[in-house]
Amino acid sequence: MTAAVRRRPVPAADRRRADRRAAADRHWAARLGTVAGLLVTLVALLLAPATPASAHAVLVSTSPTASAVVPNAPAEVVLTFSEGVRKVPGKIRVIAPDGSRADRGEPTFKDAVVTIPVDPSGARGTYLVSYRVISADSHPVSGAFTYSVGAPSTPPTDTGTDSRANPVVENAVKVAKYLSYLGLLLLVGAALVLAALWPRRLSRRGPARLAWSGLGLLVAATLAELWLQVPYTAGGGLFAVTGSGLGDVLGSTYGTAHLVRLGLLAAAAFLLRPLFAGPLGRTDGIILAVLGGAALFTWPLAGHPAASPVPAVSVVVDAVHLGSMAVWLGGLVMLAVFLLRRADERELDAILPIWSRWAALAVAALLLAGTVQGLIEVATPKALLDTTYGQLLLTKIGLFVLVIAVATYSRSLVRRRTAAGRPGLMRRAVVAELVITAVVLGVTANLVQTTPARTEAANVAGTSTGYFTTTLTSPIYSLQLELDPAERGNNSMHLYAYTTDNRPQPVKEWKATAALPSAGIEPIDIPMLPLTDNHATGEINLPAAGQWEFRFTVRTSDIDQATVTATVPIK
Repeated sequence: MTAAVRRRPVPAADRRRADRRAAADRHWAARLGTVAGLLVTLVALLLAPATPASAHAVLVSTSPTASAVVPNAPAEVVLTFSEGVRKVPGKIRVIAPDGSRADRGEPTFKDAVVTIPVDPSGARGTYLVSYRVISADSHPVSGAFTYSVGAPSTPPTDTGTDSRANPVVENAVKVAKYLSYLGLLLLVGAALVLAALWPRRLSRRGPARLAWSGLGLLVAATLAELWLQVPYTAGGGLFAVTGSGLGDVLGSTYGTAHLVRLGLLAAAAFLLRPLFAGPLGRTDGIILAVLGGAALFTWPLAGHPAASPVPAVSVVVDAVHLGSMAVWLGGLVMLAVFLLRRADERELDAILPIWSRWAALAVAALLLAGTVQGLIEVATPKALLDTTYGQLLLTKIGLFVLVIAVATYSRSLVRRRTAAGRPGLMRRAVVAELVITAVVLGVTANLVQTTPARTEAANVAGTSTGYFTTTLTSPIYSLQLELDPAERGNNSMHLYAYTTDNRPQPVKEWKATAALPSAGIEPIDIPMLPLTDNHATGEINLPAAGQWEFRFTVRTSDIDQATVTATVPIK
């Protein structure tokens, strides 16, 4: 038989001191983890190469001009975008009339200008230029155009590469965006309520699990976005990811923002553990709030706001918009899932008025930030109605008005003090808010992947006008006329002379005039500057819109000359 060992009871004061030491140790471990996470973030920032700031790109001009007929094969093709772009390897090609590659070597990127070296001894006929580049807001920009050397021919087909977007990848990117928003609101809502509104008598285990789920979902969605960005920008299926492609993404502004987000989340995770165990100290709470605020900026820095006309304003406004959404919806989830089910009437009577004020502030910030954001990204009322971005924004506004109506009803319950006594009624109102806002999040996930209305409207405007070309014939030569932008105001004109068998025709003297008889405008002389034997250029200011009559006299020898005319619609 063994003797029972009687343990001396530990005094209560000693237990309290031990508990304080354990809590202090946890807090120091959390702070050390935070410092480690911040160091990871700093390393990501230092290792990521700097890239120039730019905006959602639109192709504004090309040389040779799209659809132009030039006398000789150029030594290079130049693409000029509205802002700087980045390269997608192997996605810029020039195809000769016989279907072979006419480009020679890698294109060079300098801010908004892309220069493609081509074979200067290329055959006569029509060439196809296809391109795919990446704009600053992480979206691919692709397109194609043709030009002809000597005379047009049947346009070739680019069979060597497929630059079209993969619909599976595009939808997967939208799903990843949606999941990142969902993870953010679950994490922010749980952390905020536990830090400021959670009753001491209730267990924190349920909210802690919800927060960890939100954090895990946010990390997984961030990693998925990095993975999907490779096939999204370069083309291909979900698993068309190479090491070089992933390296290009991680080295971009988009990749840097996501790596910083992961570092900040890792740092915050160490402070979340003591929060889930009990009340958090003031210093740790401030550090956690700073980390959360910094993480919010990674979303706009990797999207449209960083590429807006006023990026500093757009980035701040979008971060406020996203943070307000996370506070409001995350708090609603905590109310619906935990507080309205577990808190008693006395606790709800204290919690709900505070939450009501928070929700009102969050909604006000959402409205203000959303208004500023809309004014920047849409720019004009016409763009709001005529573009996909504008229509999605109108849908989001309509749903937002609906959810505000439900939120107003919930706030009235709190003011009448009936929410604490009838939590089921309050819970139904909160669930209705969550259902509608879940749809709003889906619209938002589509919105951030859609070309901004200001860019789409400008692109449409640029393709509806901007260029006029025609070929004029005479008994001794043919004349290719190009006028850009064929609008009221300053215009650039190029003339190319060819023989009747489409060979370059040397010209001795060029004369050109423009008149608008319907408005009483007499012929205006256009000074011409010869660039080559058969190519001349001139500048003219057209003061009014209408059907302008251009008259060209070309002297090809001491005695041979002919005059041709063209009617050009000027907008």
